[in-house]
Amino acid sequence: MDNAQEKRLSFGRMAAFAVGDIFGGGHFNIINFLYPGFLALAVGLPAHLAGAVILIARIWDAVSDPIMGFISDRMRVRFGTRRGVLVVSAPLIVLSMFLMFYPYSNPSLSVRFWSVLMSYVLFYAVSTSIMIPYFSLSSEMTEDYTERARMTTVRLGCSIFSSIVCVAVPGMIIDGYEGNRGYIAMSLIFGTIFMLCVLATGLFAREGVPAPKKAEPFSMRGFVRPFQVKPFRQYLALFLCCQMTMAIMSGLFFFYVDFYFCKNLTAAGESNMVGLLGAALMFAMQIVALPFYLALIKKTSKTTVYIVGSLIWIAGALCLFLLRPNASQVWVYVLAAVLGFGISGPGLIPHAIFGDVVDVGTLQFGVSAAGAFSGIANLINKIAAAAGLAIVMAGLGLAGFVEQDVAPGAAKVVSQPQAAQTAIVVIMALAPLVFMSVGILVCARYKLNKENHARVLAAIDGSEEEKAAVLAVL
Repeated sequence: MDNAQEKRLSFGRMAAFAVGDIFGGGHFNIINFLYPGFLALAVGLPAHLAGAVILIARIWDAVSDPIMGFISDRMRVRFGTRRGVLVVSAPLIVLSMFLMFYPYSNPSLSVRFWSVLMSYVLFYAVSTSIMIPYFSLSSEMTEDYTERARMTTVRLGCSIFSSIVCVAVPGMIIDGYEGNRGYIAMSLIFGTIFMLCVLATGLFAREGVPAPKKAEPFSMRGFVRPFQVKPFRQYLALFLCCQMTMAIMSGLFFFYVDFYFCKNLTAAGESNMVGLLGAALMFAMQIVALPFYLALIKKTSKTTVYIVGSLIWIAGALCLFLLRPNASQVWVYVLAAVLGFGISGPGLIPHAIFGDVVDVGTLQFGVSAAGAFSGIANLINKIAAAAGLAIVMAGLGLAGFVEQDVAPGAAKVVSQPQAAQTAIVVIMALAPLVFMSVGILVCARYKLNKENHARVLAAIDGSEEEKAAVLAVL
């Protein structure tokens, strides 16, 4: 690519790539917002077993991510190195979502535990086969620093829009059916939508950066080599902090609304829309904030955006300590808007810098290995999300959280003990302060800005002395 006109991605290619993250953002929020409650209140697992299901399945799945990354790097098909896997894996989304949200009601607690665990493992095996090639594809659409930020903004716009829909609509579908049959209907509807979006990316998101004609043979050294790249280690830290915080807050959000803020309504057996509207507003504000953060990237740097968003996120979360049960619902919506605006910044940046970090790996090792980098990143992402949700469920269990009894005729859980309510508030309010502060400190040491990225691209075909000089700066 020799000029700005050639570097600029066409709308069609950008849109075809971006719709793939409708699955990424959508399934993430369906699981984080609904699955802990589904396990406790539909399947009737105690909180500590629900946390164990989430942790075991995601850790097992995370280990497979780097393997899928190496497979993805070595695939050579007629219409792209990554997209063939997307086309083949897309139909499996429907089956795996159906099994994951099937409301197992066997009287045996052991049978229910193993049923949901195996279903969860299957879903994330399918997710791995899709998201690893998809993340890798992001570095191969273009190598331009600014275009990657623009492409990522459009992609996250699709992802966040999907997040809004997948927070509000699944609950409506579930509530529209008697008993737990709504979970089945919801899984089939959204599984089909996700399948079509992934197929569109696999068929039409043509790469702009050609893959090497030959790939390196598999080796354990190559498997762990991404960790030798300093900017990649920093990227992992930024990604981990953001993802763990989002997993914790989203996993507790509806518990916070139903069992703390609106606890009188819940105790009276009345439903409310506060959680759905608050979550929808939070994700809508993430979309609204994206143009602001994109403009800030152009004027400053990607790490500045991460820091600004993190500070807003921390401040909004600490305000949860000031919100009292049954106060005006307006305050929930105000805080949701503030949180959404803050989350948008650090949520954008790890995706925006991924391709830049892969370029440093190409400079350092002499070969592109986007799949290996993506596999390691997804491993860290899933362990972080799993650890976050497991910590949440274990903490709630220790605080006396009451799960649903699935025996026929059992009373519905409509309240939680005061200790569980307090645990929900404390964890939600302090998680951003603890984790995003670490991310801010990492940003202060991250040196891969626009100017240094241009030096990286220029040095890839240069002498060993030129490469060493650029790597020393980073």
